[in-house]
Amino acid sequence: MAEPSLSFTQGLVVGQLSVVLLIAAFIKFFIFGDAPSPEVTASIRATERRSRTLAHRQSLLSLRTQNAGQTQPTQNKKKSTVLRNAPTLTIGSILNKTYYNVDSHQPESLDWFNVLVAQTIAQFRSDAQHDDAILNSLTKALNGDSRPDFLDEIKVTELTLGEDFPIFSNCRIIPVDEDGLSLENRNGNGISGVHGGAAGVRAKLLEGSRLQARMDVDLSDMITLAIETKLLLNYPKRLTAVLPVALAVSVERFSGTLSISFIPSNPSQSTPTMMTFSFLDDYRLDFSIRSLVGSRSRLQDVPKIAQLIEARLHRWFDERAVEPRFQQIALPSMWPRMKNTRGAGDEGFDGLASPALSVNKGKGREIANSDREETRMGIQAESASAGSSLRPEMNGDNLRYRRMRGRDDTRTDSFSMPGSLPDMDLNLQT
Repeated sequence: MAEPSLSFTQGLVVGQLSVVLLIAAFIKFFIFGDAPSPEVTASIRATERRSRTLAHRQSLLSLRTQNAGQTQPTQNKKKSTVLRNAPTLTIGSILNKTYYNVDSHQPESLDWFNVLVAQTIAQFRSDAQHDDAILNSLTKALNGDSRPDFLDEIKVTELTLGEDFPIFSNCRIIPVDEDGLSLENRNGNGISGVHGGAAGVRAKLLEGSRLQARMDVDLSDMITLAIETKLLLNYPKRLTAVLPVALAVSVERFSGTLSISFIPSNPSQSTPTMMTFSFLDDYRLDFSIRSLVGSRSRLQDVPKIAQLIEARLHRWFDERAVEPRFQQIALPSMWPRMKNTRGAGDEGFDGLASPALSVNKGKGREIANSDREETRMGIQAESASAGSSLRPEMNGDNLRYRRMRGRDDTRTDSFSMPGSLPDMDLNLQT
């Protein structure tokens, strides 16, 4: 039997050295390794998103080709003859009636839209300063049921909503098909650029399509969320080790193309009008991530941690709002209703001008009560000084006069007129 070439001591030393080398390599390349430049990382992500979008489009086109010959039978329902049938509106007719040429129309600047969006965001930031609803919602979302067991309670330590506003520009309208694919990809000369014998091709392309608004979005700001938690080691027993971790994630720049379109309602399926929006795959999202790991000997701004968090945030955004995925919002009914009417000023609005039209309801009531009180006090003072037998009474919102008769007053042919001189009666001949 051959004897082992290494003794126990030599084997122990070699094993320990191997473990030390592995740990050193892990620390050097995984923790302290140099992160790639933001331009290289953005280029790699853009290439991956573009390839995913192209693959999705190819799959849609192949499925559409396979299902081209399959038609679904339609159910003929008897319609009322009271409501006259409106002419069928197509995308081509809508563009012609609104005088919009998708090829020659210049992109719009959307300055007015930027002002409205800025006012909304400013009000949101102002409300967040006086209400902890956003802070409580973030804490509840971070500590939800999906929080893993190796993480302790997550505490929000800093929340900055920014100071600048997004700028929308270069808005244009393009026709797209039912899957959101641009019709320009099917015709190199453009939709409106087809003339002569190709007019039928143009009409066929526009048939069954819908309009989509695309606009460029740019935001340069500092939106920060900072949290603190602890990494828990629960093996071989619970709370074997605890490692404090502090993270701060800031959004520095976002630029991309936003697409918005409307899906008409379907009365047969009781579906309302839907607004869909998504971002094209050419967006750019830059983060600034700071980290602090440890309690006594702390590691600051570990590059690998920043890469993992940034990749997770990009994947979260891609899975929700980047094509081919989109967000869908149901729009409420725009039909004018009395319960949604505002601006009357007080109850019982009957279309006439209201004294409290320019103020709110509470302020209007205060003004009305003050006017009635001043009128009552003035009439009482006038009655006391003049010795009038008139007594003002308040009945609801109206003032009326009641004649005060004495017990021995049996005269029925005289009475006092409001505003007359004292001791002057008017005798009416009967």
